[in-house]
Formats: sequence, C-alpha cells, structure tokens
Amino acid sequence: MIQGFSHIGIGVSDLDASIRFYSEVFGFSELYRLDFTNNEVAATMEQEGAFRSAMLLRGDVRIELLQWVDVPTSGGGKKPMTELGFTHLSFRVEEIDDLTEAVVANGGAVHTQTLSYVGPEGTAQTGLLYYTDPDGTRIEVMTNVPQLSTLSQ
Repeated sequence: MIQGFSHIGIGVSDLDASIRFYSEVFGFSELYRLDFTNNEVAATMEQEGAFRSAMLLRGDVRIELLQWVDVPTSGGGKKPMTELGFTHLSFRVEEIDDLTEAVVANGGAVHTQTLSYVGPEGTAQTGLLYYTDPDGTRIEVMTNVPQLSTLSQ
C-alpha cells in the first residue's frame, strides 16, 4: 500500500551550488545532507562509489540533490523534451519573469525563446517559460494557473 510521495532525485555537479540555487531561487530549505562513502547503497544506486546527498523541502515537495564524488558523471545541459524519462520541474508564479534575476544570479539560465501564452485572447492567458538550473535541469514557471490541489476530482 502506497503511503505517499517521497521525493524527486536530481543529479548535480556541485552540491553546494545547487543547494544555493534551489534555496535562493525557489525557496527550498535544506532538511539534511548525507555522505555515502562505503557503498552502503551501491545496490540501490546500481553504482559503486562515493556520493553526497542533500534533501531539500518546499511545502510538501522534496527534492534530493545527488553529487557523485569519485565516479565520472555524464549528461548535463538542457535535454530535449522528446527524450523519455524525467523532463522538468514546474512552479506556479505570479508574474512570468518573477524569478529571472535570481535564476541568473545563482548560476541558472533563462530560455526566453520558450516563452508562450495559451488560452483565449482577451482573458488572463497562461504564461509558460523555461529556466534551467546550473546543470541544465529544465524548470518551467507558469502564470495564471490554479493550484491543482484546489481542483475537485
């Protein structure tokens, strides 16, 4: 029986920089950090080697940032939306560019070419824009959208 959602894991190249990014830009707070140095969870990770982990919290959303210490990593950069698997995080904001300065100041990027507005003209249209974190993880911000937990099922 499922008890509830736990967290989203994000691989990062610099744990401290990523903690700063998610804290300063999106208001996450650090719950704890762990260093795994003895292959305690090598079976779960399907990889031997040391890594650092930090669990961050914002409201009821938890993200775990993972930085490998002695294992080469791959990837980075903004993935195409057509690639299978995790595509992006998303946050509701009051104004579409509310976080732009903080994103840039904390090592992220703004992808202005992704700015879109949807919905009937003459109404408060939904605004959509993508940022990326310092390692290229895509983060969508949305304006004029309801809080999903308030919608009836």
